[in-house]
Amino acid sequence: MKKLLLLAAAAALLAPQAYGKEKKTSAPASTIKVRNVLEPAAYGATHFGGYLGEKLDLCIDNRLMAQDIERVVQPFRDKPDGNWGFRSEFWGKWYTAAMQGYGYAPTAENRAVVDKAVQELIATQDKNGYIGTYLDENHLGEWDIWGRKYVMLGLLAYYDQTQDKSVLDAACKVADNLISETGPGSGVNIAATGWIGWKGLASCSVLEPIALLYQKTGDKRYLDFAEYIIKSWDTPNKLTPTGLRLVQEAVSGTPLWKMSGAPKAYEMMSCFEGLCEMYRITGDPLYFEACHKLINTIIRDEIMIVGSGSMAEIWCHGKMRQTEPMYQGMETCVTATWMKFLYQMLRLTGDSRYADELETSLYNALLASMSPKGEWWSYYAGLMGERVHSHQQFPDVVMSCCVANGPRGLMITPSWAVMTTADGAAINLYGKMNSTVKTPSGQPLKINMESEYPVQGNVAATVNLPQSEAFALELRIPQWSKRTAIKINGEPYDGYILPGTYASIERTWNDNDKIEVELDMRARVVDAPSGVGDAAIVRGPIVLAFDSRLIPRRDGVTEPPMYRYEFMRDTDNYIDVQLVENPETPAIWMTFDVPCKDEAGNKHILRMCDYTSAGNTWQEGNIFRVWAQQPFDFRHLYTNNVDWRVNVTVGVGRPEIPDIYKK
Repeated sequence: MKKLLLLAAAAALLAPQAYGKEKKTSAPASTIKVRNVLEPAAYGATHFGGYLGEKLDLCIDNRLMAQDIERVVQPFRDKPDGNWGFRSEFWGKWYTAAMQGYGYAPTAENRAVVDKAVQELIATQDKNGYIGTYLDENHLGEWDIWGRKYVMLGLLAYYDQTQDKSVLDAACKVADNLISETGPGSGVNIAATGWIGWKGLASCSVLEPIALLYQKTGDKRYLDFAEYIIKSWDTPNKLTPTGLRLVQEAVSGTPLWKMSGAPKAYEMMSCFEGLCEMYRITGDPLYFEACHKLINTIIRDEIMIVGSGSMAEIWCHGKMRQTEPMYQGMETCVTATWMKFLYQMLRLTGDSRYADELETSLYNALLASMSPKGEWWSYYAGLMGERVHSHQQFPDVVMSCCVANGPRGLMITPSWAVMTTADGAAINLYGKMNSTVKTPSGQPLKINMESEYPVQGNVAATVNLPQSEAFALELRIPQWSKRTAIKINGEPYDGYILPGTYASIERTWNDNDKIEVELDMRARVVDAPSGVGDAAIVRGPIVLAFDSRLIPRRDGVTEPPMYRYEFMRDTDNYIDVQLVENPETPAIWMTFDVPCKDEAGNKHILRMCDYTSAGNTWQEGNIFRVWAQQPFDFRHLYTNNVDWRVNVTVGVGRPEIPDIYKK
């Protein structure tokens, strides 16, 4: 087996070894026991062209750098949240993505935005170190610790790229204040704080920045507090009589909707992001096992065909229920946090299947949730109905959790597209892009890729090196690509090419070497996991959908009774879908001709599009659907009465992009 696969297998067996090449960070060497198998590319190392590059640029320009900073900072001055509000989360969520955006596009204008935002926030820090939106008498209110978590994550995001010690000191003061209020000797069980409905999950997710602070400072107080938080998960409290039991129940494979804590998808995964950091620090194999088991339980039980999960923000056995008309399906916060959890596990294990999942989420659930011009996001996605913009949870901030969180999932893409290993580099994402990473000897390795992927399956890459060097270049072979061909300088690669792994090309690489990859873009029909008889179509990583602009709603038929259709698949479930050149609807990224047959066996061609484009006018009446009963009644292709109202949380009117951000 290839070396990277052996490392991943070893990690899965919980061996607490140090893997991969050490990444240069500000962390004291003694604070990390377990090294990543895959190290992320440095900020600014990878840039995209084409469709994906356009989406990143739109998000950075029209959302992240267009943010009204006063709107997200003023609540820290006024402290309006009483004992319940969560205005304190918005600055940190937006800011962590803004720093990633600055890392991707480090212009003077973008630097001015992030500098101003961090300086104005730190100016609100009180003499005890507190930065938050709660008055003193309301500290530890329902979302207070949750907000402090995001404050620390935002400050640390700035420090990571600037090494500004004053900002790290501000984050330490926030943590010190929290320890004084909830740490050992305080008489407070942190797992018993926060909103009663989520049973302490939100507060406990502060584990992540506390662990990161230990990694960056080596201050043992932060490690002790992090361990104290984990132990609190096993202590019965007023919110849950058994305690959260997150580690034990993750390891045992307990269905997520039956766990002792709340089945709140976003907050639960946030706790395990912190546990990943604690595994890096301690090498405790139980921490890794819990994360490994949980992420695979999520894949097994919850993740739907487009790469997200949840109903009304909670785990719901969604894999089995995804064909149903779903109320508040696939919260954008869940999508973004799912991708961040996958990113953690991809780094720790080097398992390419996590990159497969990231790609599915990126090109489907995540980008479908971003408005076409990038200035706003949806709160929920759904697999049928209409796209609708997120409402504003706090009109004074002009923000929602999902609008702040969506960019955090998108902006990690440059970090995992091309990564480094102990023995070379790994290419996880294909498309039009260029990336510069370091070889094992430390020289710059430039990879210039030309491809229309995922529209087409052909990939051509050129390697540039100052000097020839022997190392391994790992090419991700997606699980769905059953027929993959690779050529090096025009010659067929004769090594293993196994779906769901990396093809490890170990050779002496020379300047201007050429790599060609041909991925299997045959479309495939996927039957509903529940066995209800519905089916969907996936081509490469792209899920297809019906859209009322391509197939209008029909109340009757012109040739009765020939109105029941089914997908024309072969015995291996492949279907001869054809990409439409120069489609009539330019707002749709990809349009396909899909062969179907009617009750009499006659062939018909129906138009479908990529899921991200489905419903992307974001207007009432533009309806879409992914799953279709086999055969489906043409008169009921779109489910009646499933419109935008199933994808909003509050309010009567249809939410729209706020005027101050609308482009």
